[in-house]
Amino acid sequence: MENKPNYKIESEIIEIRPIEMLDAEVSAPPAKAYTLRNIFIASLAKGKSIILNPLLAEDQMYAINAMKQLGVKIDIDDNRLIIEGMEGRLKTPEKEIYLGNSGVSVRFLAAIAALADGGDVIITGNERMQTGRPISDLLDALKPIGIKAESINGNGCPPLRIASGTFQGGETELAGNKSSQYFSSIMLAAPYAKQDVVINTLGHLSSKPFIDITLDCMKAFGVEVKNDDYKAFRICAGNGYKAKEISVEGDYSNASYFFAAAAITGGRVRVTNLNIDSVQGEKYFIDCIEEMGCRITKGDDWVEVKGEKLKGIRKDMNNYPDIVQPLAVVAAFAEGESEFYNIEHLKYKECDRITAPAEELRKMGIDVITEKDRLIIKGGTPTAAEIETYNDHRMAMSFSIAGLKIPGIKIRNPKCVKKSFPDFWKKLEELY
Repeated sequence: MENKPNYKIESEIIEIRPIEMLDAEVSAPPAKAYTLRNIFIASLAKGKSIILNPLLAEDQMYAINAMKQLGVKIDIDDNRLIIEGMEGRLKTPEKEIYLGNSGVSVRFLAAIAALADGGDVIITGNERMQTGRPISDLLDALKPIGIKAESINGNGCPPLRIASGTFQGGETELAGNKSSQYFSSIMLAAPYAKQDVVINTLGHLSSKPFIDITLDCMKAFGVEVKNDDYKAFRICAGNGYKAKEISVEGDYSNASYFFAAAAITGGRVRVTNLNIDSVQGEKYFIDCIEEMGCRITKGDDWVEVKGEKLKGIRKDMNNYPDIVQPLAVVAAFAEGESEFYNIEHLKYKECDRITAPAEELRKMGIDVITEKDRLIIKGGTPTAAEIETYNDHRMAMSFSIAGLKIPGIKIRNPKCVKKSFPDFWKKLEELY
């Protein structure tokens, strides 16, 4: 490989250089969702837990700092986290907890903060969090189980005021089509409620695989959740988490960018450090690009993709929100039309993940139709463009892959990848 980088940085812009012959192997980074849940659970557990191979990206650091403010001792030692759990008895912080644009941390802490010992806990975030990421449904669901939580500005967004010591337990309900993170928030804190907790699902539940990850993590720390076919969840009080040593598996959502690279360029990429039996929903990306024409080979802990001629597909992506953007970019290079539907909940992520990718694909000369709950992409021959990332890590990573095939793709605000994949640009370099 050349000594100079295969991308160039112009202040806040990276220009991607096309790759002539892609034939590479990369290791998947640790899973974002597993790391976050393990941090919160270990902080509530009894005893000292050790989390091996954690992802220490922006969201995880916000979570770590938040739990430290709530009295938890957390040390980062080489490639592990050492967490002294509080047995569900947290301390009220002296100042507000700032979580940037980490929506998952805000949502999880909305219930967890109610386990503090006295006084109000204030949770806030950046401008996008305070204006464009409402969580009124979660706040309403907390009331029947005793948690006093409110949006201070009255718009359903942070800053939030959570009254500590108010998690009584009981029965509540949540609309299933908004965010699985609302369910996970209540579940994660529920073992320390004063009585059993039941969450009833109204309508269809979106993003079920993320619920599966929450249940998997809770079980690993000794708490079983009764799952009634995703229609209701029961968590027994009085059976708290037990500390343990646990290793974080590789992340399929972040592996998807390298699979996409093979698909778009017609090259070969093998991604290692993957759990073939993982419950991560983003494994579905592999099925999608296989249907589009790619050849897939799997080993004990790796998946290999060989790109072939691509064709359009039509897929219900309700359970797989984090892979819609990279799939949309792959679809731009496919023959025919692709449709990704049942994705209305993507409007409330780091950016509007229906409108934003459509706008950037149009800059690249691709016809895109957006509807309330779907993206329809007419594949063609994408052209050079300067991509606005909307401070969304998945926009930056997804569209950078297009630059491996066509010259002139520039990515604005490349630093936004630090939210979930700080080493992304270094990993991308390994493909050369």
